[in-house]
Amino acid sequence: MSSSAARAAVDAVWRSESARIVGALARYTGDFALAEDLAQEAVAEALVAWSVNGLPAEPVGWLLTAGRRRAIDMFRRRAAQDEKYALLARGLTWEEPGVDVLFNPEAIDDDVLTLMFIACHPVLSREARVALTLRVVGGMGTEEIARAFLVPVPTIQARITRAKKTLAAAHIPFAAPEVPDIPERLGSVLQVVYLIFSEGAFASGGDSWMRTELASEARRLARVLARLAPKPEVFGLLALMELTAARFPARLDPAGNPVLLEDQDRRRWDQSAVRRGRAALKTAVGAGRGLGAYGLQASIAECHAMARSAAETDWQRIVILYEALGQLTPSPVVELNRAVAVAMASGPSAGLAMVDSLADSGVLNGSHLLPTVRGELLTRLGRVREAKSALLEALRLCSNAAERAALERKISELPGQ
Repeated sequence: MSSSAARAAVDAVWRSESARIVGALARYTGDFALAEDLAQEAVAEALVAWSVNGLPAEPVGWLLTAGRRRAIDMFRRRAAQDEKYALLARGLTWEEPGVDVLFNPEAIDDDVLTLMFIACHPVLSREARVALTLRVVGGMGTEEIARAFLVPVPTIQARITRAKKTLAAAHIPFAAPEVPDIPERLGSVLQVVYLIFSEGAFASGGDSWMRTELASEARRLARVLARLAPKPEVFGLLALMELTAARFPARLDPAGNPVLLEDQDRRRWDQSAVRRGRAALKTAVGAGRGLGAYGLQASIAECHAMARSAAETDWQRIVILYEALGQLTPSPVVELNRAVAVAMASGPSAGLAMVDSLADSGVLNGSHLLPTVRGELLTRLGRVREAKSALLEALRLCSNAAERAALERKISELPGQ
């Protein structure tokens, strides 16, 4: 096998099985940070060995065996200095690749779930949780993560290193949280997966309006979580992602320019994603506990998915859903979205009054979202001069190149321009 073929094989196995490998090694060593390092060393060893000997019959078992051997070597080196490791080292034996006792199918799901909870532990910053989740659960490299979030590679490396040190300093064990802690910790996991998806669906900066690979990775993580922790809000998040991603094929025109929801060719929407999203939402609703924030947003997305056009959308229902969402998780962005729905249901004047109230409060100062919506509503009301001023302010505040181009086109298309 050539070195390039070996790298492709290693990358494929790592991408799909990294969480299971790191989780099994963490269960074996009891040390999350050490397990991640051991897994990386095993990958480096595989790049050399597989190019010489070819792909093993059981690649995951091979990597686990390589990782465990390195752990044994390290424990034995420490044995003379540390009695705890000495006791562990005395019980260690070598195993042949492909028959790795670490690869216990009954423990794998628990390992992956535990990894997700550790990577999203409350002691870590939000940025660290995102980076660590993508690294150890998503199997993404630091360069990929850096490209996805438009930050330098050393920044991502530093975040991941600090996260590991923070977990070690806090003595976070490789163990699922206690039952009373699960709701809080699950919320953290869901928030991180949601943030990853949001950055993929609505890029905050750079040249592209979307980063579909990042959004796809978030959906994959949500599917894993739904299988391992089948809670209503997990299905609500999965439903939201699927129903939102269903619109991806129609969100860009052939030239790569953004296409707003009301102008999209709905025949291009991914109907299989719509069906998956509706099924997940039905599961969330079926729990009978009332929908959470993600489930309510998924219900809004479902309203769009089931309408044949913007005009035929049930905007009154969407207004009600945004009102419920605002009660559950008050947010100026939720209120701005409600204003858009009100404008569609009751006319632009009603929506503009809400937008102006938000502008007066100053809660969205510095965001391009409010002046963008305000400019659109003023345009519909024929107040061209005010609309141009609002859209120019949105252009000044927007950092995404594709979105800036869309704003520039909208300004150039204003009557009298």
